[in-house]
Amino acid sequence: MSVDTTRPRADLTHTERAPGSAKPDPILVVDDVKRSFGGMTAVDVEHLEVPRHAITALIGPNGAGKTTLFNLLTGFDRPSSGRWWFDGRQVERLGAARVARSGMVRTFQLTKALNRMTVLENMRLGATRQPGEHPAVALVPRLWRARERDITDRAMTLLERFRLDTKKDDFAGSLSGGQRKLLEMARALMSEPRMIMLDEPMAGVNPALTQSLLAHITDLRDEGMTVLFVEHDMHMVRHISDWVVVMAEGRIVAEGPADSVMREPAVVDAYLGAHHDTDLGDDALLQD
Repeated sequence: MSVDTTRPRADLTHTERAPGSAKPDPILVVDDVKRSFGGMTAVDVEHLEVPRHAITALIGPNGAGKTTLFNLLTGFDRPSSGRWWFDGRQVERLGAARVARSGMVRTFQLTKALNRMTVLENMRLGATRQPGEHPAVALVPRLWRARERDITDRAMTLLERFRLDTKKDDFAGSLSGGQRKLLEMARALMSEPRMIMLDEPMAGVNPALTQSLLAHITDLRDEGMTVLFVEHDMHMVRHISDWVVVMAEGRIVAEGPADSVMREPAVVDAYLGAHHDTDLGDDALLQD
């Protein structure tokens, strides 16, 4: 993988545990981002910083605005107002393809595998710098064959890593839900991103593949990548996240390490409303 392995894991020990807190080395900085649909405000994020070389979990009840925020940041939707910077570059005016080329890629809650293409063909589609996509170049095989070999080699390396290499010639539509999640994550890595955003990576995954997915996500962080993920599985959030951001009604209401942020009054209120005497354990969080 072409990620920066020379940088240490993010040290968030002294980071303020408050909404919009400054991070020691943010890769993503968000300012005054709003998205309204008619008279309803779905996202109203005053300030957010995502630390580099860390796993950040974005949690909150259904309808909190998490996926909408993902869509905005990755160019799949346009904000009503606001600005954000990725790795120092202002990117809110870029479309989804240009955001991905800048090094920030995402997966989806409902996987986007092309079912009638093979697993290997799906992987090849995720690569950048494909000269054969240009009509004039496509007519001259010697101009694109070397790059195609490189792409195929990288695809096979990633499929082996995600234990999908034996499925390379199978149609993507024949994979299980968990295998499709693995394929989508592997395909996202074909573009050699610096940050990957995962929208509910555990949704629909059977327990047999859960530990595999968890290991892959932590491996990405340990190899120097930044991970931001949306998840409802609080066991997963506690297990792998370095930092947790909590959204409610479109706003950031709390930030901090997983072991403390889930006990904050703002988080209890976001999940349980006025029922403050109810314990905010895993079961309560999962009923959102």
